[in-house]
Amino acid sequence: MSRLFAFGAIDAETLARRASSFGGQAAAYARERPDYPDDAVLWALDPVSDRVPLRVLDLGAGTGKLTEVLLRHTSGLAEGAKVTEVIAVEPDPAMLDQLRRRLPGARALAGSAEKIPLPDGAVDAILVGQALHWFDLDRALPEMARVLTPGGVLAGLWNLDDDQIPWVRELKRVARSTVSFTNWRAEEIPLRGPWFREVEQVRFPHVQRRTAETMAATIATHSHVLTLPGSERAELLARVVDYLRSTPETAHGEFELPIITAVVRAPRE
Repeated sequence: MSRLFAFGAIDAETLARRASSFGGQAAAYARERPDYPDDAVLWALDPVSDRVPLRVLDLGAGTGKLTEVLLRHTSGLAEGAKVTEVIAVEPDPAMLDQLRRRLPGARALAGSAEKIPLPDGAVDAILVGQALHWFDLDRALPEMARVLTPGGVLAGLWNLDDDQIPWVRELKRVARSTVSFTNWRAEEIPLRGPWFREVEQVRFPHVQRRTAETMAATIATHSHVLTLPGSERAELLARVVDYLRSTPETAHGEFELPIITAVVRAPRE
């Protein structure tokens, strides 16, 4: 059986439908999803930060949320590692179109983690934002190892709601659907193997400014919501808005959503 990351009791058909659901809402995804903190990106790149040139692949790049952060490190607009080249690879045509519209100067290619359109040893680092759990790891791990230089680094980043905070934990409960993932942690994705033997993980604090309406719009871009029937989706989003409008921390216009950016990195053998 192909080593897709396990999401509790979700069946393969539902998993595949969720994995391919984002393109239909690519513009909303680009508008509503959070970016990534520089500290998290720098930690991911640290094992190769002294390389010149430093070539980085954003794999499963979506609409370019992570690509945009990486490009700041090519332009001198951000402190830390000086990235020489950023390449974005994304399989969904609508998501890729949004990336190219938002970041017209970026090198953006159609391709997947299981078939990366780059030659052997093409990059020093592969960063994957909010997507590594969708990869077929039996096929993707050797392919990622192929395009990495020896000693290069693979890193996955996930923006996760900080559910140690009571109102955020309750928001997650309110926003749960009949196809929500349960009992899994992004950082437990199984990278260890013949190409990546040492796996490290760190969490970084992050925030996103939201209102009740924009928070609902963000949740509407989550795969479990995108794949719901229309009536169930509308009911869930209305429930989210009602909760946020009645909760002291979020009831008065803009608020900060506390986020934990979880990062897992594994150097290439």
